[in-house]
Amino acid sequence: MTETAKAEMDADAPSTPWVKSTDRVLDPSLIDTSLIDRMPSPTGWRLLVLPYKGKGKTEGGIYLPDQVIEQNEVSTQVGYVLKVGPLAYEDKQKFPTGLWCKKGDWVIFARYAGSRFKIEGGEVRILNDDEVLAKILDPEDILHI
Repeated sequence: MTETAKAEMDADAPSTPWVKSTDRVLDPSLIDTSLIDRMPSPTGWRLLVLPYKGKGKTEGGIYLPDQVIEQNEVSTQVGYVLKVGPLAYEDKQKFPTGLWCKKGDWVIFARYAGSRFKIEGGEVRILNDDEVLAKILDPEDILHI
């Protein structure tokens, strides 16, 4: 990531989903509709998930190097559901109790689940609906550096 991109992420610009690197690197609640619309729409029974990057510093105030943050991003198993395919959770035999998750939920998935691809500022994954292992309220409850 270039220094200019980092500086832009650190700026307090309310019109961007990127927040200070000492906080969450991307705040899903600030993603505007046009950015989500430009992302791929999952087909069939798939979900588009944004992996959680974690914070840029520890609770003790120690700043983490970019390399550590990038390693955590690659190995993360927690993500935010951005989009849900039209057939996700429609199989009543496979999902007799209904939806396991929906758009806007934080989920846990297997380390190597889904297909990864890069976007500006990180990566997203496309998972099958049955690759979601659990739904959680806050990714910080799971990830601790």
